[in-house]
Amino acid sequence: MTAHGYDNGRLNLPFVGISTFAKSPYVENWDKIDADVAVLGAPFDFGTQWRAGARFGPRSIREASTLFAFGHAGAYDHEDDVTYLEGVRIVDLGDADIVHTDTMKSHANIEFGVRKILAAGALPVVLGGDHSINIPCINAFSEQEQIHVVQFDAHLDFVDERHGVRFGHGSPLRRASEKAWVTGMTQLGIRNVSSTAKEGYDYARAQGSDILSVRQIRKLGIDAVLARIPTGKRYYLTIDIDGFDPSIAPGTGTPSHGGFIYYEVLELIAGLAKQGTIVGVDLVEVAPDYDHTGSTAILAAQLLLNTIGRVFANADGIMERKT
Repeated sequence: MTAHGYDNGRLNLPFVGISTFAKSPYVENWDKIDADVAVLGAPFDFGTQWRAGARFGPRSIREASTLFAFGHAGAYDHEDDVTYLEGVRIVDLGDADIVHTDTMKSHANIEFGVRKILAAGALPVVLGGDHSINIPCINAFSEQEQIHVVQFDAHLDFVDERHGVRFGHGSPLRRASEKAWVTGMTQLGIRNVSSTAKEGYDYARAQGSDILSVRQIRKLGIDAVLARIPTGKRYYLTIDIDGFDPSIAPGTGTPSHGGFIYYEVLELIAGLAKQGTIVGVDLVEVAPDYDHTGSTAILAAQLLLNTIGRVFANADGIMERKT
């Protein structure tokens, strides 16, 4: 095992230096990505229809991630008896360029960044931004093998069109369902009032979506939920922070009570990493101005780092990403 960073060199505490994700190296040249994981910011929130502010999500998640990024060779989990993240090479690409008021250009810039990550053979981890940024992320997989989308969210996000808007934060899963390379969807945590009407739910189910609320998931149990998700697939995870209960994630534009707790989502993701291959992740809707404690961004950073750790670890904790 690699020696701890405490043994020599800088202490490199969270509040010093430049806040890249997990204090990983910054790569400005997207044609020279040499890493296992590449983090891309997508600070776009023009797709929101109520409280904006998710454009500041990527920066807040990066700052929070520095809390988990110093002094250790990997992250030891005594419950699993596994050291996660040991040897995993993470880089931070900075942000896709956002052009104010121009949704299509901004989305195209996000798609370009994800395509560069995939071309380099790295795992794309995209920090939103509102949930509309999932649209260009899914578009970037057009030349990849087929994917199954697993969504963690309070809202179904299956609006087709409303007042001419087709690419807002209420439409990403509807747009994903239209892609030939998306073979199915599992939509978890869906509850309460949202912008998707009954016909959206009917259409989603007709397209093969499996929709479960938090209460239904708790009644079924984690293992039973995982058994409903096709095994051996390439999974793309889209995580809306409002899927969590606002008691632990108040920093979002559309909070919805009755949400997930941390371990429910982590255990589902850990199970997915074992029964298939996680090939992409976006985490969206963190709006730090609604949470002055910073706990929402800390939750986001912690979940992402633990997700990356499980993607790259086998049962013995040795770095091994299935392909």
